[in-house]
Amino acid sequence: MSLIEKYIKGIRFLLPSPFSIALLLTLFTIFLALIWPSQSLSENQNWLDKIINILNSWNDGLWNVKGLSFAIQMMLMLLLGHVLALSSPVKNAINQLLPFCSSNARSALIITFFTLVLSWFNWGLGLVFGAVFCKKIMEYAAKSSMGLNHGLIGACGYSGLMIWHGGISGSSLVKISERGHLIDLAPKSVKSNVPELIDFSKTVFSNMNIAVTCSLLVALPVTMYLLGKKTKVIVPSAMMLPEKHQQKSTLIGLEKFDHSRFVGLGIGFFILLFCSYLAISHPFTSTFQFINPNYLNLTLLGLALVFHGKIHAFLKAIEKAIGGTAGILIQFPLYFGIMGIISETGIVSDLAAYFQSISTNYTYPIFTFISAGMVNFFVPSGGGQWYVQGPLIIQSAVEMGIPLNKSIMAMAYGDQLTNMMQPFWALPLLGITGLKAKDIIPYTLIMMVVGFIIFTLGLLIF
Repeated sequence: MSLIEKYIKGIRFLLPSPFSIALLLTLFTIFLALIWPSQSLSENQNWLDKIINILNSWNDGLWNVKGLSFAIQMMLMLLLGHVLALSSPVKNAINQLLPFCSSNARSALIITFFTLVLSWFNWGLGLVFGAVFCKKIMEYAAKSSMGLNHGLIGACGYSGLMIWHGGISGSSLVKISERGHLIDLAPKSVKSNVPELIDFSKTVFSNMNIAVTCSLLVALPVTMYLLGKKTKVIVPSAMMLPEKHQQKSTLIGLEKFDHSRFVGLGIGFFILLFCSYLAISHPFTSTFQFINPNYLNLTLLGLALVFHGKIHAFLKAIEKAIGGTAGILIQFPLYFGIMGIISETGIVSDLAAYFQSISTNYTYPIFTFISAGMVNFFVPSGGGQWYVQGPLIIQSAVEMGIPLNKSIMAMAYGDQLTNMMQPFWALPLLGITGLKAKDIIPYTLIMMVVGFIIFTLGLLIF
């Protein structure tokens, strides 16, 4: 058994399903709150009262209305991005790129670059696009008898998870651009010093993030190209499956409404026109403040309708994509419950004080970056991680006088980095391509090393 296979076996042995991890983290947090030094029992309090107080804090967080609203926003962002990736224009664009994929190395470069670009715009779109592109390249290689390294190509299709949280669909970044979210999430002791919002000009389009993003767009495709030159290839057998032709049924009555291209395109273009109005009617002095989760989702809805052309086709794509949102729906409330416990019991304040004692203004972003990478192993969702780690980051940054936008970007970079070792979000790609996690991880680990260098330099230089 190779070292990589042992690593994969160890990961599978140690880590249950993400939902089970969320349950275990909840139990751990409850236990931690019970024994936390600053929460020692008072003279008039017993263990039962303390447990009830902790559970009340958990329950308040679990059904937090704003938290549940955030979960729905993130589900829609993933769902609509997935639906876009299933549209004919995206599939046609992939077909146009296939002739340029004339070798293993060139295929690796092209799929990495385009997956990164699309993931920067929307992580759901990039995730599914990368998976579909991988499958198409495998089929193209089989038809043309071209040598291919399937594991390398699969890793390239997963590369978008290295850039998504610094893009315009990054969970924490879209939420902090929403007025009032930072204040709601901040611990009570620093609420008065927290801004109402941080717009994209200070995060996604900051000098640091632009430099980091451009570096990734160059370094990762080149790295995968060089790996493609060095790695062994095989000539795959034909994998083309016969297409199933469905018999057309006669449309009657209002069924024609759902199948009308005029209706689908008309509604889609109307939504996009309204989105354009929202953008140009916003005061130019506030730069990118019109970009928030609701605006992004409305834009994605309009694009999805236009790309599919018909309401019927759009709904069919929804049916295919909806399963991918199940993890967000069932896990996010548990993370909100964890946030409720650590906020109300004072744990977040104590942790903030500890990190402040071991950090300087120069090293704190690096500590945040590394700790976020570790947290991502247990909380694979970027949105869930923001709700768990966000209060600590906000309090520490405000009390130390460190730019809050840079601290949040450090968390986003850490979350991105260890996606290359945490295979949770690779499941759609593995399902579509038929690959296994052990096939892609040797190459995603190399991307992780390259990313670590770029993220660290970005945080130290800017």
